[in-house]
Amino acid sequence: MENKDYQVLLYYNYVHIEDPEAFAKEHLQFCKDLELKGRILVAEEGINGTVSGTTEQTNKYMEAMHNDPRFANMVFKVDEHDGHAFKKMHVRPRKELVTLRLEEDVNPLETTGKYLEPKEFYEAMQREDTIVVDARNDYEYDLGHFRNAVRPDIESFRELPTWIQENKHILEGKKVLTYCTGGIRCEKFSGWLVKEGFEDVAQLHGGIVMYGKDPEVQGELWDGQLYVFDERIAVPVNRKEHVIVGVDYFDSEPCERYVNCANPECNKQILCSEENEHKHMRGCSHECRVHPRNLYIQEHDLSREEVEARLEALGESFEHQEA
Repeated sequence: MENKDYQVLLYYNYVHIEDPEAFAKEHLQFCKDLELKGRILVAEEGINGTVSGTTEQTNKYMEAMHNDPRFANMVFKVDEHDGHAFKKMHVRPRKELVTLRLEEDVNPLETTGKYLEPKEFYEAMQREDTIVVDARNDYEYDLGHFRNAVRPDIESFRELPTWIQENKHILEGKKVLTYCTGGIRCEKFSGWLVKEGFEDVAQLHGGIVMYGKDPEVQGELWDGQLYVFDERIAVPVNRKEHVIVGVDYFDSEPCERYVNCANPECNKQILCSEENEHKHMRGCSHECRVHPRNLYIQEHDLSREEVEARLEALGESFEHQEA
């Protein structure tokens, strides 16, 4: 039986932090002393983090954070794991916890959409007068999403307001539901929607993570897997059925395996089977396959002849240039 003696914590809290740089430096040492690994962002508006460690280490961290009056009510989403989900520990000061770069920032403590608990969100999604908007990036949506949710064509969160403004017509006259991984992006996005004049805006409280853990809904109406920003890459959500929605970048077959393009100057995330990774040398294009810094070629110590043979099987060559 697999030993799950580690935990991954996901959390955030909008609360004033006086000196983010000093806090980040002190907090980094605190995390290192506990032997945690992860990534934490600190801003004047609060904290947003994911850390991993043994059950004992992570429990000590949660206890210490709850003993700080600023974080006394902070909710931790806890996943069991069989090891660390990160290689290192980083705590970094930032201007924003989630990057929207609005001319007029949104303070979720003052303006935000109505919170819906998982059962309420599950019921609201199925109403005809409702539209569900995914507040995440396109590659997150492509791995998994709520059934019939709108997929904004964005590569980063800060592009979302512009996309909404350009596609405002699809939201007009509708009750707007929005969701994200743990809830932090929706705190600001739903508040922005309210400021933009949308009258009925609600968000999934606790995000997809808590929806999947809810004992009643058990992740129902979620298709695919949840993209997470650590070495796990993907985690299950729907405990009633599993529907694969991801498709392989190369052959459009069902796929839930993400890899980064082997060209470090590209680094594009693509869904790709192990077979196609080897066949295409993890290059998302011909240019990336023949790039002099292709990491796949380096990792597998492929000779020029071996690379040429794989290119030939694809109908390509070093000299070939795509139109």
